Order: sequence, then structure tokens, then C-alpha cells
Amino acid sequence: MTGEAPKAQDIFQDTVREAAFLAAKGEAPPNRYWFFREARWRCLDVVAHGVQAEEGTKKACEISPHASEQIEQLEPEQLAIWISAAPEPQRSILALYYLDEFNYREMMSMLDLKLYEFARALASGRCEFQAWLNATLPAAAEE
Repeated sequence: MTGEAPKAQDIFQDTVREAAFLAAKGEAPPNRYWFFREARWRCLDVVAHGVQAEEGTKKACEISPHASEQIEQLEPEQLAIWISAAPEPQRSILALYYLDEFNYREMMSMLDLKLYEFARALASGRCEFQAWLNATLPAAAEE
């Protein structure tokens, strides 16, 4: 989410430190989502005026049936950079979506979003990502 590994590591360490501090006071984090919420808010604070989306990535299109093959051709860093440039809450939704560890209800809970907000941001983010994939990997988009 930060676009920079050192910043992300610092945020992760700060989040774990906060959890340890709370646990030492007898106030352990209430559930596993606490870590994601806390780290997300810390990331948002750090990158509030930082990363901007690439020019031309706002064009939307339909999700290709070949999207998974296109994504497999990307380096993990390319996916991370594109997601980190998305606006909030889209950035957080896409990061959790492509992490593929949580169901929709869990993601909405972590991000404190209503269904329509979540669905709209996920759909538009995936469409914009598909447009970028098509521009980045045009041969795969035409197959």
C-alpha cells in the first residue's frame, strides 16, 4: 500500500509493537482483523499525499476471461505498484482481493465499508486494472 518496502516494514513493525503494547496492558487486539485495520490506517496516514496513479490508467473496460493469465505474466512488484497507486478505498479493497485470503464479508468488516461502497470500488478497480493489463500486455488481451 505504501509503494515502498522500507515504509511498509516500518508500518508492520509499528503495528506489531502496538499489539504487543496492548497485550502487555492486558488489552490484546480483539481479533485478527485488528492487525489489518491498524496497518491499513497507518499506511493511509503515511501515503496520504504520496503515490499517484499512472496517467491513462483510469480508462475502464470489461474483465477479460484471460485476466488471470495476464496477471500471471506480471512480476509481483508490478501488481503491487499498480494497486498502491489506486485511490482509497479502492487500494485497500484491491490489495485484500488479490491477496485472496478473505471473503467479501471479512473484507467489508476490515475496511468498515457497506456492501454498495465495497462492490462499486471493487468493480471499478478491477475494470481499471483490466484496462491497464490490456495496455501492458496487449497480445494477451487480444487472444
